[in-house]
Amino acid sequence: MDTPALVVDLAVVERNIAAFQALADAAGLAARPHVKTHKIPALAQMQVAAGAVGITCQKIGEAEVMAEAGLADILLTYNILGAEKLARLRALAGRCRLSVTCDNAPVAQGLSAAFADAPAPLEVLVECDTGAGRCGVQSPAAALALAQEIDALPGLAFGGLMTYPPMAEAGAVDAWLAEARDLCLAAGLACPRISTGGTPNLGDLSAFATATEHRAGTYVYNDRSLIARGACRAEDCAAVVMATVVSRPSPARAILDAGSKALSSDLLGLEGFGLIREAPGARIASLSEEHAIVDLSGTDWQPQIGAVVSIIPNHVCVVSNLFPAVTLVHPDGRREEVPVAARGRLR
Repeated sequence: MDTPALVVDLAVVERNIAAFQALADAAGLAARPHVKTHKIPALAQMQVAAGAVGITCQKIGEAEVMAEAGLADILLTYNILGAEKLARLRALAGRCRLSVTCDNAPVAQGLSAAFADAPAPLEVLVECDTGAGRCGVQSPAAALALAQEIDALPGLAFGGLMTYPPMAEAGAVDAWLAEARDLCLAAGLACPRISTGGTPNLGDLSAFATATEHRAGTYVYNDRSLIARGACRAEDCAAVVMATVVSRPSPARAILDAGSKALSSDLLGLEGFGLIREAPGARIASLSEEHAIVDLSGTDWQPQIGAVVSIIPNHVCVVSNLFPAVTLVHPDGRREEVPVAARGRLR
């Protein structure tokens, strides 16, 4: 295999998809996987075939790729601003069942202007900051106020609440969402969907009693950051970067042909830039654009020049966006190269 390359074990992917679906089913939640991790329509179709109600996308470009491939139910979890993006959103709504989120009045007003004369209203969920410190209204009362504005705007229909919750705080998140839901119901607004998310929260799904669906993305591949969180094992990691030892400048150092353009520079609080499966004691100490510097001082591993290794990335979602194609390894051993179709769709 020519390296560096991103290789995906489909048997592990299938096992991961089945595990999330089973957890969601047991908790009474709809599964709505986020395609940001793999960006490949065929894998999204596998997720839906396993029982997911639809998919989640972060950008219009991702959603356009998925809709073109026949994915029929898409939630877009991003504030959409600007005439060009709104025109694309309107066109996208004609190709799938589309819902979106927003956390402020200007975004809602822009959506309304784009959909006021649409054949059907656009379903809009209010994004809520339940403690993760990202986008989102800051209180249940603010969620109600924005929900009422959405409900009053032409071309829009209030669809419920959405949050990306902080990790390991499911109880507090659920209380926040329950208060917001109850305020909406008391004001005469139905709140049919309450969407939570996060792969690290999969062990706490039963605590999201208020939620109706859960979004998870990284679980489909898993990565080193999730191993560190205790959310998966190394054998649950479906995607690895294959790299070749191209230099041995000293007994304590090896150089690989996978730098920041293949592994990303994300540390996510970890030491080193990935886990070498063949030598867990070796440390990828630093990266340049095209080289990984491996510190061998903590291991007896002495790789030969030309040796090929497999690396579990720290953050696999970013790594997916670095490769134009992945090699899928089927359960029967057959290899298939497929494009990462939504790669680079940042708008």
